[in-house]
This record gives sequence, C-alpha cells and structure tokens, in this order.
Amino acid sequence: MSKGIVLLAAGGTGGHVFPAEALAFKLKERGYSVHLVTDSRAERYAGKFPAEAIHVVPSATIGSKNPVAVARSLWTLWSGMRAAKKLIQRLKPVIVVGFGGYPTVPPLLAATRLGVPSMLHEQNAVMGRANKALAPRVKAIAGGFLPESGGAFSDKTIATGNPVRPAILAAAEQPYLPSHPGEPFNLVVFGGSQGAQYFSKAMPTAISLLDDVLRERLRVTQQVRPEDMEMVGGCVAQLQMGADIAPFFNDMAERLAKAHLVICRSGASTVSEISVIGRPAVLVPYPHALDHDQAANAAALAATGGAKVIVQAELSPERIASILSHVMNDPEKLAGMAAAAKLAGKPDAANLLADMVEAIAAGKTVSEFKRTRV
Repeated sequence: MSKGIVLLAAGGTGGHVFPAEALAFKLKERGYSVHLVTDSRAERYAGKFPAEAIHVVPSATIGSKNPVAVARSLWTLWSGMRAAKKLIQRLKPVIVVGFGGYPTVPPLLAATRLGVPSMLHEQNAVMGRANKALAPRVKAIAGGFLPESGGAFSDKTIATGNPVRPAILAAAEQPYLPSHPGEPFNLVVFGGSQGAQYFSKAMPTAISLLDDVLRERLRVTQQVRPEDMEMVGGCVAQLQMGADIAPFFNDMAERLAKAHLVICRSGASTVSEISVIGRPAVLVPYPHALDHDQAANAAALAATGGAKVIVQAELSPERIASILSHVMNDPEKLAGMAAAAKLAGKPDAANLLADMVEAIAAGKTVSEFKRTRV
C-alpha cells in the first residue's frame, strides 16, 4: 500500500527533469506514489520517469515588457493555478516538490494556498527566477550548490547536492581508465538545449587542426542540434574520423563512463553527473545565462581540480586543439583530474533529498531536520 502521493513539478528541460527523476526513483523505493507536473518539452526526457501519471498545466513566464504579453502571461498563470488546484485537491499529495522552471509556479502556488507542505530543489549555485519567486512561500529549500549560510533563504536551506539518476550511479561504478598514446581516446561533447550551436561550429574546426596521429585516436560523441546535423556530419565525413553525432543520446551516462575527457556547458545537473562519475572536464559556461549560474557551478568543480573552466570568448578552435594535443599525451594529468572530480561528487544526494521530503511532508521544520543529521 502506498504511503501517499508526492507531486513533483519540473520545467521541461533535462536540468530540471533529471534531478526530479532521481528523487522519484528513491521515493518509489520507499513506498510512495509519484506524479509529475511539467510541460510538453519534457516528453523526450519522461520515458524513464517513474511517475504514475504526467500532468501538464498551463504556465508562462513574464519576460516581456509588452503590456499585452504580460496580461496574456498572467491569464495563463491564473488558469494554470486553477488547474493545479483542482489536480492537488483530487490527488491529495502529502507534499509538492518543485525543481525550477516556470511550469513549477502554478502547482507550488496552489499547494501553498491549499496548505499542502511544499519545498523546492534548486540545482544551481545561483537561484533561478521561478524558485526565487516561490522561495518565500515554501517550507524548505534543498540546494545542489546553494550554501546553508549567507544566502537570502539560508534559514530554510539544506545543502543536499543534486540527485543523479540511477544510470549515472551505475556509470560511477566504472573506474576511469586512462588512454595512453596510440590508444583510442573517447571525447564527449555536449552543450545542452541552448549551448550546442557553439560546439557544432568550434569542434570540427578544432579537430581538423590536430595532427593525423591524434585525430586517428579520437572517438567523438557530440550532441548536435537538428539544424546543425548536416553541417557537422559533413565535417565528420571529410575528416574521416570516428564520431557519433545526434541531437540527444539516451545512453549518455554510459558514454560519460567511457569518456577520457568531457567538453561541455556547466549546468548544475551536468556538473553533478560528471562529479559523481568522476571524469575530467573542460567546462564552458553558457555566456548568456541570465544569472550567470553556470559560471558559479563550474567554479565549484574547478576549485577541486576536477575541471578546467574557460569562458566561451576565450575558447577558439585553436585553443581547443591545443588543449586536446596536450591532454591526449598526458594520461596521468587526466587521471588526476578524474580522481579530483570524483571526490567532489555527491552520489548520496537523492537519498538525502528523499529524507528531507519525508521530513517536511511529516510536518518537521528545517531546523528539526538539520538536528537529525548531526
């Protein structure tokens, strides 16, 4: 018999859905039923999500200064909150947990108005706009990189780390195996939904600048936007190199486990997954992030020695080629970075977050939960 329903709310990107998915697996193991509220973008991520049902409620972000657009967004949010209120009244969840993104706003607002326990999980080192708007209303905040002291809501914040999916935990069991000169070198490149365009242009040029011996060693996995597939595919064919290119990889955890080097953006889930698996990385923060959260996320891993951070404006194809030339001939350096990255990982984050969810659902305060951890 189920212990009750937990309603998770997440924006429709991997950065929001993946931590929610990791928590959902833990809650299912503990006897809860899980429902997910999200938007239509999450369909490609939701195939493995262990939810009894996935619900879509109207939502919108207020990013425009146009009065008509603002009015339309407010109407959509009001409609979404009414729909979320009906959903919560029907499901009667023991708690509602938000993972950021504008689709979380209606269900969390509805939960707080109905007196249902609620909390947030913030993946990044800088709180996103949706979570920041909801933070004063919820009972507790779990932080992937947020500090427990010094922040605006530190009195209700627990530093849980970012929960990672079971596939990542399985991949973490595979040790880092250095690639020595003459051996295949697995390079994984991905940029997230907003960042793949830069890598689509930079990486083929960088690889073309490598000498033949190094290029023949490379085995590249690269996430490429659909509109860039033809261009990148043509470059791969011209370079006659081993490469898998696709807009999305369902087996990314396994590919990360086999990687000798990762070049990627520094979204919170990405940084957390690389840390848990323990792989060396070159992190390129997305330069147009509104709150510069990716730069803060990257700094956290770079501080341990597990990653090198380079801003996009300073990362030319020539510099990428230079980096590859050096590290492909220095397996000991990469092995050291891999070990440092793994030390920074928090593989037990999902368990801690599940503990916190159960405590807040049971009516405990953040202070009471903190005392139980000591």
